[in-house]
Amino acid sequence: MTRHTHPEPTPRWCSCAVPDDEVEPTTSGSGFSRRNLLVGASAASVLAAAGWPGAAQAAPRDDSLKITIMGTSDLHSNAVNWDYYKDATYSDRDQNAIGLARVSSVVKQIREKRGRDHTLLFDAGDTIQGSPLGFYYALVDPVTESGATHPIAAQMNAIGYDAVALGNHEFNYGLEFLDYWISQMDADVLAANAVHAGTKVPAFTPYTIKTMKVKGRPPVRVGVLGLTNPGVVIWDKANVSGKIEVLDLVEAAARWVPVMRREGADVVVVSAHSGESGTSSYGSDLPVENAAKLVAEQVPGIDAILFGHAHVDVPERLVTNTVTGKTVVMSEPKNWGQRLSVFDLDLEFSRGKWSVTKGSACTINTNTVVDDPELVAVVRAQHEAVVKYVNTPVAVSTQALSAAEACWKDTAILDYVNEVQTATVAAAVAGTPEAALPIVSIAAPFNRGATFPAGEVTIKDVAGLYIYDNTLMASVLTGAQIKEYLEYSAKYFKQVAPDAPVDPAAWTNAPWPTPQSPTIPDYNYDQFSGVDYGVDISQPVGSRIVGLSFNGAAVAADQKFLVAVNNYRQSGGGGFPHIATAPVVYNAQVAIREAIVSYASAQGTIDPADFHVENWRLVRNGTPVV
Repeated sequence: MTRHTHPEPTPRWCSCAVPDDEVEPTTSGSGFSRRNLLVGASAASVLAAAGWPGAAQAAPRDDSLKITIMGTSDLHSNAVNWDYYKDATYSDRDQNAIGLARVSSVVKQIREKRGRDHTLLFDAGDTIQGSPLGFYYALVDPVTESGATHPIAAQMNAIGYDAVALGNHEFNYGLEFLDYWISQMDADVLAANAVHAGTKVPAFTPYTIKTMKVKGRPPVRVGVLGLTNPGVVIWDKANVSGKIEVLDLVEAAARWVPVMRREGADVVVVSAHSGESGTSSYGSDLPVENAAKLVAEQVPGIDAILFGHAHVDVPERLVTNTVTGKTVVMSEPKNWGQRLSVFDLDLEFSRGKWSVTKGSACTINTNTVVDDPELVAVVRAQHEAVVKYVNTPVAVSTQALSAAEACWKDTAILDYVNEVQTATVAAAVAGTPEAALPIVSIAAPFNRGATFPAGEVTIKDVAGLYIYDNTLMASVLTGAQIKEYLEYSAKYFKQVAPDAPVDPAAWTNAPWPTPQSPTIPDYNYDQFSGVDYGVDISQPVGSRIVGLSFNGAAVAADQKFLVAVNNYRQSGGGGFPHIATAPVVYNAQVAIREAIVSYASAQGTIDPADFHVENWRLVRNGTPVV
């Protein structure tokens, strides 16, 4: 692969999904619990409960064979079953477990049942970003500077992955960082549709063919094609613009699958970081974001598709190829290592080659096993360094602050994000013509469970509030553009009758008419500081923003404002109007989470009296409701 030369990375926050609602963790401390390491079910019971046949099958004929393809996706740098934001064993309402150490335990069981020579292990992307572990070794103690092995590379090598596709989040920390991680991986790292800008020349390895040598059988050649997400060019524009373009998944698969077949692939598997809905979060300017099913339907010669990106559990999806009439089996494992997809493919040998006669898939819940102690040992020192880091105190809060109501009420804890963003931008533009412009700031409620305790506030608390790897930017918008932006954001609320009972928690997350995102997520409800306004939820979408004013005067349509905004939103993430094309005044690539930590450390005290202003409110026919 060609190496790249480029500036410092610009990480961003996740557009894919937000964490499940959490319940109180069962343990706390500095590392691993007995629950993680000692409690679990037997291999036979785990696999049987998942509906996987394992080794219980009739003896195959000499001209037949069953192989097993295992797959993960959207690991998001979760190495062990640990919640760094809670400083405790991970737990949610469904009792899921997370991390590659859990995945490894299931993989080992399947290899034992099926036979190591009958199995392969793939991943469908989004592996190196998404947890404090990934953030720490990208930006706090970068492996590119220390020379250390990235913890996810170390674990994937220890498990024995055979191939890994690039997800969109692999580009978050820049191409240089990505190249370094790839260089540490034993597995082939694939992205056929990521090409050098202005060409169709792959910037990464497009595919690989693995030879399975099963005793007593002719070798089986399994080709795996990697496909990444076209949204990369929006979501990580600062990292890839002029360097990388991402082509249509169907187009790329149609180009490379015949090549793989000509090179002797008996079986073709696609590992795609793309959902199955056929929809996009960014409109029609780019190829389809969630195109996995389209690939299955439209491209001949594919036997199975491991897909990801949507953070959902899809045990099995059988899709008919419209060209050949053959069935393609698809599966998506739930994110963070909560599930492992398992494909069983029946093969027959005829005329000197193998072909797939039948395919099935399921997903196995990793909460039915324990952390693999060998995988825990691989990252123990790095994990403990991150635990120590996130527990570092940064300031003292005069009172407890909570984001529990931040989705429908102007809260002090979200105002603190806007306070930091405003102060950072103001300092950066001092002495420039833009310093004369009023500064407003945009923040969204990423995590309803975020809190600052009364007393000592740690990096962990800040990370729990600002869970994504955004950087801070500033652009110029007019009053009319801000009004349209706020109207777009207000789609988040359902329309509520003026006399309906007050129930704000039930008013959020209005339907968003796409199969992939049935409701508008919390992280797409942007709130402004610096201007006053009401959101009249008794009115239809597009007519909800009332009383928009600045310093007591109505905002004029042509009045200019300097807007502090995160890089994901400025790049077009979420489809908000005007911001992606607005003039950029500030882009020092400062990570917002780190800016919050630095600001809090410098101030020493977090006192809502210094920054909390209730500048927006929900209303019905002009009457405030919360």
